[in-house]
Amino acid sequence: MSDTLLARVRKLLAMAEDPACTPGEAEAFTAKAAELIAKYGVDQAMLAAEDPTADPVGDRVVTVDPPYARDKAGLLAAVAAPMRCRVVHLERRGLARSHLFGHTADLERVELLFTSLLVQAAHGLAASPVPEGEHAAAYRRSWMAGYTQAISGRLWAAERSAAAETPGAEIVLVDRTDLVERRRDEAYPRLARMRPRRLRGSGILRGFQAGQVAHLGGTEVTSI
Repeated sequence: MSDTLLARVRKLLAMAEDPACTPGEAEAFTAKAAELIAKYGVDQAMLAAEDPTADPVGDRVVTVDPPYARDKAGLLAAVAAPMRCRVVHLERRGLARSHLFGHTADLERVELLFTSLLVQAAHGLAASPVPEGEHAAAYRRSWMAGYTQAISGRLWAAERSAAAETPGAEIVLVDRTDLVERRRDEAYPRLARMRPRRLRGSGILRGFQAGQVAHLGGTEVTSI
């Protein structure tokens, strides 16, 4: 990501991550940052269509610390998928390790946004008290599920909008995604789907609302 664009995105992120930021302000920052990040991804894809060596497929392992490591790994996957990256979740023993595959520009976008969203989630959870009589961990896990669901929907919408504005982009993006999936399948030829989780907490609605105003737009992972 260019220094100028990166500086703009980081500035927007910093404002959204400020606990004093109102939901309305965060929503405005979110819309602009999502637009910048999505447009950057499409621009890089079109450039790489002419010179594939400019943005090769790569991979990296992201380690997410507890608490709620599995929930944070789910957020990582939700950020990665719209940005044409793929995630393989590895063994979990108190922490989560995820093997991330994607083109270099997209990997940068995923890590930049994921880091900010973890910070924003931490603020959101702190501001959402556990209802009386409810188990704290169950509530927070369900809150994270709602948050992740909202983020996923917004990112898919932003990426589709950016692709629709660029002639020929959709075909190029499909080809790039195929390359990423091929790289993943070569590394892990026998993948198994994770079992769906059964969450009992009541925080999913509040988490979803927080995800709706989270700023979308870096690589340290901040614990919740």
